[in-house]
Amino acid sequence: MKLVIITGTCGAGKSTVKDELARRLDSSQFACIDTDEVGINWWDYAGTNHEHQFSDDCLKEAVRLAGGRNLIFASCLNPLDYFAKHTIPENIESTYFVALCPSDEKIEQRLRARPKERGFDSDNARRPQLEYNRWFRKNKGKFQMFIDNSEMSVAETAEKIATLF
Repeated sequence: MKLVIITGTCGAGKSTVKDELARRLDSSQFACIDTDEVGINWWDYAGTNHEHQFSDDCLKEAVRLAGGRNLIFASCLNPLDYFAKHTIPENIESTYFVALCPSDEKIEQRLRARPKERGFDSDNARRPQLEYNRWFRKNKGKFQMFIDNSEMSVAETAEKIATLF
């Protein structure tokens, strides 16, 4: 099984691009799954001594849901944590990271547009996302594919990712 992790901070466009890829790719060969779709609640892990287990459990469940198909997984995972800290399911033969990293202005705009219940209605809530976005930009050479999707349409971004297949 090939695993493609579409990563980036909140507001980078991971879920939106994943949905576009799901429309474009053959569903008999590819499963397109978002961390939010696996049914695991972050708040069950937050503040515990096993927070790292959240990503392991989400990935494990996404692999199960993929049912042997190649997996496009939209997640905030970064390659440093993935390889150093996480348990990778053994049926994953190769992993590719695609980082979506729009400008800070785009992240700010997208997070402000989200409904209040998503929790990004204050500068304090958005600040860590902007810092994480800057981390992606600073470390862009650590990804197999790095996309500044500030001025790209969803279709253009998906098309670029689809070149991996």
